[in-house]
Formats: sequence, structure tokens, C-alpha cells
Amino acid sequence: MSAEVTTVNREFVKAVSKVADAASTVTFFSPTTQLPVGAHETINMNEATSDEEVVKRILQRETALYEILIHRYNQRLYRICRAILRNNSEARDVVQHTYARAYEHLNQFAGRAKFSTWLTTIAINEASLRRRRANRLDSLEEESTMERSEASFSPEEQFSLSETRQILESMIDALPEKYRLVQVMRDVEEMSVAETAECLEISQENVKVRLHRARNLLRKRLYGLFGSKVSDMFRFHLSRCDRVVRGVFGRTRPYQA
Repeated sequence: MSAEVTTVNREFVKAVSKVADAASTVTFFSPTTQLPVGAHETINMNEATSDEEVVKRILQRETALYEILIHRYNQRLYRICRAILRNNSEARDVVQHTYARAYEHLNQFAGRAKFSTWLTTIAINEASLRRRRANRLDSLEEESTMERSEASFSPEEQFSLSETRQILESMIDALPEKYRLVQVMRDVEEMSVAETAECLEISQENVKVRLHRARNLLRKRLYGLFGSKVSDMFRFHLSRCDRVVRGVFGRTRPYQA
């Protein structure tokens, strides 16, 4: 790259960091974000445009198009980093760093793997490095904040859904890391066996084994938590019984003597 492009890239990475630091959710860019080069062309791209085509145009100095890739992979990267770190703010910070690092080395993307795989691998490496550092310093702090609610549900339903999600998240967090990471990649992010194996640098058979064990552990823990209450499920309450009785007698006539 030329010195001019390098300067532009450096400024762009700074812009990534500023926007990410200010964000309260995992969406690090808004449609109105001011980006350094080619911002007026970002709108012209659509979901049908491949990652590789977007990368090609970014390397041709249409740097504003990097926002498209950020929007596409925010959720995936956040969930995977969260599975490794088990900490919301740490995961967001690593995702931000991943995007900045990927942008700085974008010219090294050779296309031998899918861009999504290349980017996910960077995120896994960054999160794993952060976790190892944190373990040495013994400074990880657990978070259990809910960041979104389902506005279409009643307050009671929202509370129930929130409780359920917290239970599931805590159970996934309690899995050994090698099972937790595969479970999130396969079941939550619905990544293929092949891509999961490539990102983690393990065999596809190993991915299947780890996922099977993760599901078994979750199943046992869920049954351990709710198993004693199974008899309370789908209860036919007295009010329902009364409605059925009224319905039956409303549709029948007495026998003739």
C-alpha cells in the first residue's frame, strides 16, 4: 500500500475503535457513521454482494465498505468471543479489536478460505489470548446483564423469557470451554461442521464428538434442574375441565326414555 493509503487505513482503524467504544450494544456501526473514504458508495452494496468482492473493493480504497462486513459478522463474533471469555464487555472489546486487526491485515487475506472463516479465526485467537492473559492476572469478572427484551411480549412473558435465557446462558457458561465453543458455533450460530473445524483447527469428527458431549451435558443439567417438576407440566386445570364439561353438554341432548 502507498503511504497515503496507509494513513487513511490508520485513521479508519481509529474510527472503528471510537465507534465501538461508544456503542452500548454489539452493533458497532450505525448507518450514519462518518467513515473516511467512499462513504457515499456504501449504500450501493447489498446482501447479495460476496464478502470477497467487498474486500476487493476495500483494498481499492473504498474503505467505507468495511462497515458492511462489520454488520454481517457482529453477532457471530460476539457470541463466539462470549463463549470463550464468558464476559459481555470483554467479548465486545475483543470483537472491536478483531475488526481493527482484520482491517490492518486485510491485504493478507489470500482467499484460500472464506472471509468469514478467516475473520472468525482471528476472533477466536484474540479471545483466547485475552482469556490467557486474564487467567494469569486472575481479573475476569462475570457479567449477567440482559441487553435486549422482546417488546412484543407482555411483562410477565418477558420476565419468563429473560429467566429462561439466563438459565440457558449460565448452563452454557458452565460447560468446559472446548465443548462450550463448539456448541455456540454449531447450535447458536449454526455454522457448518466444516467451517467450525477449520476455524478451530480440529477435525470434523472432533467437532461432532464435542457437540454431542456438549448437548449431553446440557440435557443432563436441564433435567437435573427441571426434572423434578415434569409432573407439573401441561396441567389440565379445573377451569379448563369446567369449560370442557360445559362444551360437551352444550353439544348433546338428553336420552329419550
